[in-house]
Amino acid sequence: MGRNFKLWSGGCMLGLLVLALSAGGAATALAKQEVIVFHAGSLTVPFAEVEKRFEAMHPDIDVLREAGGSTMMARMISELGKPADIMASADYKVIDKGLIPGHAEWNILFASNQIVLCYTDQSRFAAEVNADNWYEILARPGVVWGHSDPNLDPCGYRSLMVIQLAEKFHNQPGLYDRLIANRPKANVRPKSVELVSLLKTGNMDYAWEYQSVALQHDLKFIQLDDHINLGNYKFDNFYAQAEVEVTGKEPGTWMTLTGQSSTYGVTLVKDAPNRDAAVLFLEYLLDPEGGLKILEEMGQPIIAPSQVASEEIRQALPGRLPELVEVTK
Repeated sequence: MGRNFKLWSGGCMLGLLVLALSAGGAATALAKQEVIVFHAGSLTVPFAEVEKRFEAMHPDIDVLREAGGSTMMARMISELGKPADIMASADYKVIDKGLIPGHAEWNILFASNQIVLCYTDQSRFAAEVNADNWYEILARPGVVWGHSDPNLDPCGYRSLMVIQLAEKFHNQPGLYDRLIANRPKANVRPKSVELVSLLKTGNMDYAWEYQSVALQHDLKFIQLDDHINLGNYKFDNFYAQAEVEVTGKEPGTWMTLTGQSSTYGVTLVKDAPNRDAAVLFLEYLLDPEGGLKILEEMGQPIIAPSQVASEEIRQALPGRLPELVEVTK
């Protein structure tokens, strides 16, 4: 009996020790700081790598990312009150119009992009599509093409702007209406990255995407003239001829967006629940040898150094951020 008791008591002590160690591990895990990052769907692949390398440098911080259409993500902060520390938008104007001044104080321009027409070897007329005839192919019966929702995702309204600009650049009156007539509403998806799987599974022939997304997902794509692709700021005057109407801040309201080169913005949310850790993440993201280098390696054009609108804004930035940005000239 005594021997059995000793064995039992020893086992009990070992069990208690294991429980104590487990509890200690759980406490350590719970002690991790979090950084909640809302970002454009087109940033999903590079931001996953940024997260991985940042967490390796800061094992006490857990980056929680949520991707979606930039307009939708901003509304989740401003209208639904979703907690977030950082918002990175594929269109910096989404931050300017949707978050400043109520939910953010500043906006840093850190990347750019251009719109391309993606397809695969299985796409109808894949063997003949090119930069000169793509709009003729999209108008053909049976060709399935789509874009993201312009009310939720900048890539959506930029895709429509590209078609409007193509009508002018290629001198094809009525082109926009003809193409839209050949694109069912079912081919409009909430965010552009959802179209990637439709392309790869053969359920869609062509889809409008950012060039960085096409490169990251090994898609074939047609690169358009700079007059059309919204990728060159030198053509902003030409881009301004395109206009798309999207839903406004209040239900039942609308606003008109004017064509402009594709520039990404990032900000710190005013009531960020994890402000200090979020600033560390931003410092890494905007470091030319850190996050910006990762973006560039993954096909995302960067703005280095990143830019802000004024010296007053630069001086108001937290942490080391003033050292990482310059005032737009």
